[in-house]
Amino acid sequence: MHDFKIADHIIERVIKRRGKAHIHDDLDPARTALLVIDMQNGFLDEQYAAFPCDEARDIVPNINRLAAATRTNGGKVLWIRNTVNAQEEKNWSQWYALCAGDPARAAKRTAAFQKDAPGHQLHAGLLVDPRDETVLKYRYSAFIQGSSDLHDRLQAHGIDTVIVTGTSTNACCESTARDAMMLNYKTIMVSDGNATRTDAEHNASLTAFYAIFGDVMDTRMLIGCLNANARQSSAQA
Repeated sequence: MHDFKIADHIIERVIKRRGKAHIHDDLDPARTALLVIDMQNGFLDEQYAAFPCDEARDIVPNINRLAAATRTNGGKVLWIRNTVNAQEEKNWSQWYALCAGDPARAAKRTAAFQKDAPGHQLHAGLLVDPRDETVLKYRYSAFIQGSSDLHDRLQAHGIDTVIVTGTSTNACCESTARDAMMLNYKTIMVSDGNATRTDAEHNASLTAFYAIFGDVMDTRMLIGCLNANARQSSAQA
């Protein structure tokens, strides 16, 4: 698990601007979706991974806990899978250009994330429920035009808040979270429910997101918010 820390001066700046440290602790559980980004064998299993993230295996229990709490309190869980199709090298040529120094690795990624390939499958430790949904994603951000139908699905479910978990913190997770905020979702990244290669990258990503785009909480706090707000809504009904 990453050693997570946001500098005190960043927290102080956020409190001064927003009025409190956690602006989205009043989330409505019934209008909340947990987005689980790219927790697939192609990142978590050394046999298939072109870009392995060992830390991602450590967050599996927290993602399962968050998924259970989200479902119990009336929210949605969506498993978002990185996907590559036959047109990818042409349609996203800049990604391949950035990997020009290691073409074998780029080729392994392409093979791993073909739909229905072993690397495309979710990690075996994740607990998927029949009520959950699967979203295929063709870019880092699940929200950018042409990447997926995630935004349409969330709108159909009346979702106004998204919780972002998965791998990697500073690529697909942060890209998706930033775009979610730009589409007017209340957006929360999970400090112990996201993972990348190093603590430094993890902390830099979450610090930048927290300072400008949304909220950052840990698993325990989020589950507490989901449970408490659901009880409050029930009492008021």
